[in-house]
Amino acid sequence: MSADDSATAAAIRRHEERLIRDPSSLAFAQLADLYRKTGRIEEAIALCREGLVRYPDYTTARLILAKAFIAQEAFAEALEELDAILALTPQEAQCHRLAAEAHRRRGDIDAAVRHLEMAVGLDPTDRESRALLPLLRATPTANGDATGLARVLRDDTFVTMTFGMLCLEQGCIEEAAQVFTRILRKDPDHRKARERLEQALRARARRKG
Repeated sequence: MSADDSATAAAIRRHEERLIRDPSSLAFAQLADLYRKTGRIEEAIALCREGLVRYPDYTTARLILAKAFIAQEAFAEALEELDAILALTPQEAQCHRLAAEAHRRRGDIDAAVRHLEMAVGLDPTDRESRALLPLLRATPTANGDATGLARVLRDDTFVTMTFGMLCLEQGCIEEAAQVFTRILRKDPDHRKARERLEQALRARARRKG
């Protein structure tokens, strides 16, 4: 076991012992987050739900619950929690970023764009959200607008899964993401397009290191 794993295990024990001593403690949220980070998603969800019965306005717990739902790919449930937070605190940039991710992964690109725009407006230093926006808007970036591939993508003839996969295989990550985004705008339930968009975004993140 690594030093980090040992420290996490020790933190989990401390929070579990604290909750045994004081079941009404707000430490349930920190423990749920530790469960989430170590892959114990069901336990994290159960603990948050139990705690939120006592503290329904504890937005930190709702945020952790939303993250656990996203990890479980329960996007509708995650958005329900995020909407509850944003109804109370609409200026929470982190909630808008998470809502954008949940909407994007379920195929609702327009909703994802709206939340990313809110996140960028609230946090101008959020470079990742700013970089994602042109991909999800399916508009060419300034430095790519003059390329032959960018010109090709203006033609809907090439907005197909086959062409998107070709872009992905050739390492044209941003162009691939734009193709899959445009497919999802027409058909949010297109499972393969959702999967390939996420694959493209993961490849983009690895490239940026």
